[in-house]
Amino acid sequence: NETNKRYIVTLSIAGSDSSGGAGIQADIKTMSALGCFAATAITSVTVQNTMGVSAVQKIEPKIVAGQIRAVIDDLQPSAIKIGMVNDSETICAIAETLNDYDTLPPIIIDPVMVSTSGSRLMQQDAIETFKKELMPMATLLTPNIAEAEVLSGCPIEDICSIDSAAQMILSQNCNAVLIKGGHLVEKTDRLYVKSERNGATLVASYHHDTINSANTHGTGCTLSSAIAALMAKGEKLEDAIRLAKKYVSEAIAKGAYINIGRGAGPVNHFFNPQKMIVR
Repeated sequence: NETNKRYIVTLSIAGSDSSGGAGIQADIKTMSALGCFAATAITSVTVQNTMGVSAVQKIEPKIVAGQIRAVIDDLQPSAIKIGMVNDSETICAIAETLNDYDTLPPIIIDPVMVSTSGSRLMQQDAIETFKKELMPMATLLTPNIAEAEVLSGCPIEDICSIDSAAQMILSQNCNAVLIKGGHLVEKTDRLYVKSERNGATLVASYHHDTINSANTHGTGCTLSSAIAALMAKGEKLEDAIRLAKKYVSEAIAKGAYINIGRGAGPVNHFFNPQKMIVR
């Protein structure tokens, strides 16, 4: 029946990056490249380019909540990705809105706290609100080393301290965490899920080779969006992460020698785009 066909809808709740390499723009590009229909709820507008972030203007929390409700009520997304949210009021608005729904699709949260160029993107008081209100809703949390240190309160220097940080994060009502260890010597991302017996169980470890490229702006946004898109398409968590990592690695490799901007350039999201999936 032609009238019953649908796109696979994904929702990104995140901030806008005027240079197009990270944030909501990276999310749209990633989800589209993987064959999904990307809808958005914009939490903030940043003034940024490949050299860094110079200003952040938040969107009124009630408008953020309204965007989320408009998309969920009408388009019924099959996965939700939450990215940059930099203040407590907006975090509460997002959590309250999502909690209004009896059933929700997988929610992938990328706790964006510091940009690639080193700019602080989440206010200090918002971190505790984030831990209390949003972390328990996450199907998966995807912090990098710096973000995992903030969320756990543990310094991370090696694989052993990643284990300790994961234990602390999962003890805070978090269901699963992928700690991205790209800045460590081992170059390994580790997936942990909450366990009744010991708090955190290591489920999978994903090793990745270093790709020589200055164009890595937005890789965290891209990875979390790819995981969300793949889960929307029906992949289980472990497989979605593995396939998302493969996509990001190829996007970095295919964009490594492109000159765009004078700083950290974007990855090549459309190195091999899929057609929009219709079901």
